[in-house]
Amino acid sequence: MKVRKFNVADANLVRSPGQDGDIFVGNLVDEKDGGAITIGYGRYGPGQSLTETMAVDDVMIVVEGRLAVSTSAGTVTAGPGEIVYMPKGEAVTITTEGEGALTAYVTYPHWAEVHEG
Repeated sequence: MKVRKFNVADANLVRSPGQDGDIFVGNLVDEKDGGAITIGYGRYGPGQSLTETMAVDDVMIVVEGRLAVSTSAGTVTAGPGEIVYMPKGEAVTITTEGEGALTAYVTYPHWAEVHEG
């Protein structure tokens, strides 16, 4: 695999698997590219909430907007330029604040393999 650069216009944003809210994701690098990680963008509409137990280690970078990530241990909020780490096995609820949020993400291993297999 070679060095590559991406922006949000490169992502084909589709509804996040297993939910019907205004939450969309688009992988830019994943298992089909032969790398060890998945990277992509996520877009959360205003007032959205997504609850799941993390199937992979997930790093989420907030590009625009604000969101909150709640666990049994408490809640962290993040805005532009801030990073949230969600470890595998952690039950999280991601909630958007105000206008919604645009995020970039990195997961290990590939989340699509976990959800499909």
